[in-house]
Amino acid sequence: MTNSQQRTAIVTGASKGIGAAIACRLAEDGIAVVVNYATNSHAADAVVSSIEAANGRAVAAKADIGSRTGIADLFDIAESTFGAVDILVNNAGMMTLSPLSDVDDDSFEQQVQTNLGGVFRGMREAGKRLRDGGRIISFSSSVVGLYQPTYGVYAATKAAVEAMTHIVAKELGPRGITVNAVAPGPVQTDLFMTGKNEAQVQAITKMNPMGRLGQPDDIASVVAFLASPAGGWVNGQTIRANGGVV
Repeated sequence: MTNSQQRTAIVTGASKGIGAAIACRLAEDGIAVVVNYATNSHAADAVVSSIEAANGRAVAAKADIGSRTGIADLFDIAESTFGAVDILVNNAGMMTLSPLSDVDDDSFEQQVQTNLGGVFRGMREAGKRLRDGGRIISFSSSVVGLYQPTYGVYAATKAAVEAMTHIVAKELGPRGITVNAVAPGPVQTDLFMTGKNEAQVQAITKMNPMGRLGQPDDIASVVAFLASPAGGWVNGQTIRANGGVV
């Protein structure tokens, strides 16, 4: 791939929060972006409009990342709209908090299907369809290192993502494809804020030596580095972007 070629990225779960920030940042770097969403078409369209207003290229694409065909559908859309795919950001995920003894089977299976199954299928599809020299960037979480009560199932799915990241990096390295994971700490998004009162938010904020919650742009900057030529020698790593909380 030459430097003059347009690069294309698929960002799952990109209609809001961290995913939207990543999509906008990659577009700023001259990358065409497939903005994936599951249900909120208006939010995804707003992200696309924002990118296009800044002279970037983007398209919104509906797909259920937890389904068996969702990620393949996204690659089809990306290839038909922009051409071959260079970057996959496995951002989509869900989190349901509960003591392990209270987790029902539906909650367990939904989190495994989306957080682990979605990343597995994303890596598998990318291994077949990314251009040589591409990037796979998946999302873990710093809760893997915090071991907090009620995060048992969620943290387990993210620990599995880290394990796959290390292994797939070795499998795809001969093609020049790097495979890394980003593990944010608490970030001020709807996913994080839901179900927490002000006292809980303040307590979590005080855990961070920098005295604040992360912002979506903090994480988007890390992803942009890993996706760039400058990040080409970082491979098989989990980057704990958390302000020092772990």
